[in-house]
Amino acid sequence: MPHPAPSFFPGRDGVRLASRAVGEGRALILLHGFTGDATLWLREGRAEAIAARGHRVIMPDLRGHGASAKPHDAAAYPSDVLSDDVLALLEHLGLHGPDDYDLGGYSLGARVVVRALVRGATPGRAVVAGQGLRQVLGAGGGAEGGAFQRRVLAGFGTFAPDSPEGRAEQWLRAADADPVALLHVLDSLVTTPVELIGRLQVPTLVAVGDEDQRAATADRLASLLPHGSRAVVPGNHWTAAVAPELTEAIVAFLALD
Repeated sequence: MPHPAPSFFPGRDGVRLASRAVGEGRALILLHGFTGDATLWLREGRAEAIAARGHRVIMPDLRGHGASAKPHDAAAYPSDVLSDDVLALLEHLGLHGPDDYDLGGYSLGARVVVRALVRGATPGRAVVAGQGLRQVLGAGGGAEGGAFQRRVLAGFGTFAPDSPEGRAEQWLRAADADPVALLHVLDSLVTTPVELIGRLQVPTLVAVGDEDQRAATADRLASLLPHGSRAVVPGNHWTAAVAPELTEAIVAFLALD
């Protein structure tokens, strides 16, 4: 089945941002990870499977990714701009509170979910997948902030093809990634203090792969959240993202009373 065509909405600064949607019903906004795009959720019918349970699944491309604008001016990436863009999408869609929508994300998208919650987003339920407390606090160690990723992006085009950096570069080229934009995205990320996480009242599912290094602090994140719960699915950080068990865990969590 072909992917739905993107529609576009403006960020708070007017930057053109893309989003795709499938299904009808209660809105569920799902955010992808670093270097990815909305098709993360469309692979193997994952978004369609969630939509079949009565959801309109809305999948934006984060700024600097996919079909969204990828400006090279650092001024287009102020601190916390990705959560700004999520809040702009909520405003664009007229989604105002827990009766209107749910919100979830994987990897970088999960970190943006937490930032949106801290900044006042009020979904009925939230999903924070592929992240532990260490990453949500902004301590690095994940795909969105590691030294290796920065080295690859900063040195794009200079690596031997058979080096680890060269192989990562080839993968990014195949994904049509923009290294300048992605570096600016990394620079826009901010930390979230523990005390703010501990004040969040939204029921939140923390889901992680059983072979993902982030699993080491996922329990701590779930326990810190006043209404946190935990799900473990098969796979490492990359394979868990497309595991059917992750889709099933999200569907089951959203169906809870």
